[in-house]
Amino acid sequence: MASFGRFLTKRVLQGLGVVLGVITVLFVLRYITPGNPVDVIAPLDAGPETRRRIAENLGLDQPLYVQYFDYIVSLLQGDMGYSYRSRTAVAPRVFAKLPATLELAVASTLVAVVISIPLGVVSATRRHEFPDYVATLFSLLGISTPNFWLGVMLVVLLAVQFQVFPTSSRPVGFLETVGNLVVVSGPEQGWALPLNVDGFVADARNWLFHLFLPAVTLGTYFTALITRLTRSGMLDQLGQGYVQAARAKGLPETLVRYRHALRNTLIPVITVVGLQLGTLIGGAVITEAVFDWPGLGSLVIDAINNRDWPLIQGSLVVIGSGFVFVNIVVDALYARLNPQVME
Repeated sequence: MASFGRFLTKRVLQGLGVVLGVITVLFVLRYITPGNPVDVIAPLDAGPETRRRIAENLGLDQPLYVQYFDYIVSLLQGDMGYSYRSRTAVAPRVFAKLPATLELAVASTLVAVVISIPLGVVSATRRHEFPDYVATLFSLLGISTPNFWLGVMLVVLLAVQFQVFPTSSRPVGFLETVGNLVVVSGPEQGWALPLNVDGFVADARNWLFHLFLPAVTLGTYFTALITRLTRSGMLDQLGQGYVQAARAKGLPETLVRYRHALRNTLIPVITVVGLQLGTLIGGAVITEAVFDWPGLGSLVIDAINNRDWPLIQGSLVVIGSGFVFVNIVVDALYARLNPQVME
């Protein structure tokens, strides 16, 4: 237990160092990128004195190291600054968009895992047979297909042509769906908590229908990757001596495959799943743009178009921190499954 605690502490400290590096790089990029924030804020007819006061109010007249230190102190207090365009605090806007991105990333991961692991197992156990060829072709197509093209094609076919799914947007989120299940009554009803089952079912159906196409689009590449990884891992494990020994003892083939071989195969798969989940949190920009999904990706695109650096920095800091957090969790799970990595 002590060894695991030291391992986890080391990973957390390394993660904090990575987050600090992300913050530093973003801060430097802000000041080496062409353009002056004052130009974005000041009116077109602003004179030198007005521009000087704007720079002073933003702290841009201070030395660079002072601005960096002030920014770090503000982040530690939960303050990401104010948007140049909307004049609103950045932190509430970023965290308001975060649930939508997390929903899409988690849903894409679930789609990938549910499809890819059984497909990889079947491909490995039916090697050089028709199921193996189908799985290999699916993996090749999934890895080769660009997400933005797949998203547009799914919209054209399933949303526009056949009208099975909605084209875009997210009218209700997961938290709102779950929250609508419980209706809090007033004191005249004795503060009862009746369940709004009908409303919950309607909201859940609406949420899943809007989530399906973006999740499939974002998870297709991930599905193909995990399928190939599971297939290669299963082939490697099925050739190991302990599998041959289990078969020689007369254990059922299903037990050998799923209890022994697949269990050992899932160790590297879990690592890749965690890393890809972190990637999906920050890599859903194009998918969010195609489906008008109100997540961090759409927020970053709007901020870049408006040259709103505080909003860009805040969004990317949250995305980078999320990626680091997921990696720490994956390292902890991997250390539990394979204690040798702590040595």
